[in-house]
Amino acid sequence: MSHENEPVQAVSAPAAVIVLAAGAGTRMKSRTPKILHRIGGASMVGHALAAARGLAPRELAVVVRHERDRVAAHILELDPGALIVDQDEVPGTGRAVQVALEALDARHRVEGTVVVTYGDVPLLDTATLQELVRVHERGGNAVTILTAVLEDATGYGRIVRAEDGTVTGIVEHKDATEAQHAITEINSGIYAFDAAVLRESLTRVDVNNAQGEMYLTDVPAVADQSGGRVAAVISTDRWQVEGANDRVQLAALGAELNRRTLRRWMRAGVTIVDPASTWVDVGVELDEDVTLLPGTQLHGATQVARDAVVGPDCTLTDVVIEEGAKVVRTHGSGARIGAGASVGPFTYLRPGTVLGESGKIGAFYETKNVTIGRGSKLSHLGYAGDAEIGENTNIGCGNITANYDGVNKHRTIIGSEVRTSSNTVFVAPVTIGDGAYTGAGAVVRKDVPAGALAISVAPQRNTEDWVQQKRQGTAAAEAATRAHTTDTSTEESNRS
Repeated sequence: MSHENEPVQAVSAPAAVIVLAAGAGTRMKSRTPKILHRIGGASMVGHALAAARGLAPRELAVVVRHERDRVAAHILELDPGALIVDQDEVPGTGRAVQVALEALDARHRVEGTVVVTYGDVPLLDTATLQELVRVHERGGNAVTILTAVLEDATGYGRIVRAEDGTVTGIVEHKDATEAQHAITEINSGIYAFDAAVLRESLTRVDVNNAQGEMYLTDVPAVADQSGGRVAAVISTDRWQVEGANDRVQLAALGAELNRRTLRRWMRAGVTIVDPASTWVDVGVELDEDVTLLPGTQLHGATQVARDAVVGPDCTLTDVVIEEGAKVVRTHGSGARIGAGASVGPFTYLRPGTVLGESGKIGAFYETKNVTIGRGSKLSHLGYAGDAEIGENTNIGCGNITANYDGVNKHRTIIGSEVRTSSNTVFVAPVTIGDGAYTGAGAVVRKDVPAGALAISVAPQRNTEDWVQQKRQGTAAAEAATRAHTTDTSTEESNRS
């Protein structure tokens, strides 16, 4: 999934990408593993895998540990070609990369560039990784580090440079001196390594540090001491290297991703009236001249065609909206809305709803697993489920398809050019022929032939004075008595 449609310079595919995804993420305070938390319609690790795959690496490995089976299953669902690697009891990012490299070497010895990134850096994109690889290979570097300059670098590892500006190493915040704490260039944790340098350097990394971990950040210093060139690519976009360790950071990343997504679509010709109240997942597709009104949320694989208007106050997931359609105050999923059709307000589209060209599903309607033909209208206050409706049919107010008998679901078939009156109930399975009519309040239990009128109304019977007899003392009884008195007076006056 691309966050920005920015052209990138072609680079050679790296030998491997290693994605580190083993952490527990305790600060998230959640039963869901940190990297499975979602922004922009995808998990954080999903964003990371998409950016990594964009490099077209020959191998892609993901290191897991916390909630191993759950995380691994999710990763393989997204990327069946990924190699799942289990981190052992030795803590630290250095050990995580080492076990991944060993697993890759067991399949085929890795030679060339190895990129290391993380499963909790969701705004990092392929373009940035390509620039990292390009600089690394053009310079013949042993290690190339993606860095950023922050006003407040608290908590981050600092980039240590020699007087001539060359990188000599990285020091973790907890291990840094007072002078090193003043450094504002920070390590993102994202690297390009020469595989041979990485393999040899990791054998020389120990756990003699404040955390007792095998730091990957020690590798640049080891490489520098061995005569290898260590360089850095400074990212001017801090969001590219921001991770999410808690829900506050996750929300901030989600808001920034949404801002970038909306900006991209507006530049592509989409009108977004109020970006502050509009949310669009990265998997959504929008055509030119689409208009999104305030309070709109588009999720999943939703597609909106040219000149369609969505909103205000719509939440749609995996919904296809064709050209010129209008959707107002609607909640829906798994539906398709035809060209020039209208939906809403206050409509609930459940999966399997297909509304034909120039059709209508109006106010306070719920639909499910129903196909509605071109020009047909379900205007207000009803339910249509497990049904097929032909073309240019008008379904009256308060109609429902009674599709469930308590055990099984049944279908209702309504033909073309049908007119149904208010409060008709179709007790499925039942078929209504083309051009048929129903009377108000009809309960249709049998098939209706084409052109027939179906009614099921018993003769009306009025029981005189029932209210005065059965509801004595009520306001209704008093009103009825007054009405009778008025009627009697009027009759006597007319006689006189």
